[in-house]
Amino acid sequence: MLALVLLAACGTPPHKEMDQAQGAIDAARAAGAARYAADELTAAQRSLTLATQAVDQRDYRLALNHALESRGHAQSAARLSAEKQASLSGDVERSMAEVKALLAQANGRLGTAERTRISRRIVTDARQSLAAANADLQKAGAAVQALDFPAAQAALTSAKKRISQVISRLDGAMRGQNARRRS
Repeated sequence: MLALVLLAACGTPPHKEMDQAQGAIDAARAAGAARYAADELTAAQRSLTLATQAVDQRDYRLALNHALESRGHAQSAARLSAEKQASLSGDVERSMAEVKALLAQANGRLGTAERTRISRRIVTDARQSLAAANADLQKAGAAVQALDFPAAQAALTSAKKRISQVISRLDGAMRGQNARRRS
């Protein structure tokens, strides 16, 4: 009797398991696995394709194995994607806080430069660079909202570079101004 049940189980295509695997692949894609866990998602899709081919060849046991393997890869892809996004989100939050602190520092230096009568051209260039850095900061915020953490990090890196250059230029101009006053 047990042998008949096993034979019957191996005699039907594993549609339920294949549907579960496809559902897990769809869920992994929705979780961003195409971007953050592409290898695992590809393995899930490949296993599901192999399951379909095994069904076509009426090898239902092999099809079941591939379907289960596909579901496992898809679930792993979803998990890896969530972990990677959480890690990147934390990195972006730290970078954003650092850029905001640098921006506050640059704005303070700009105020000091205006009061010490630094060259108008230097002050104007600093304002333009800080405006561009603010635009980069806004782009980073929009990228975070879209869960595009690599784009957010790139925008923050650009903003940090601009702000650091402004601080360096203003510091240099103020040192030069102080040196002229002493002479």
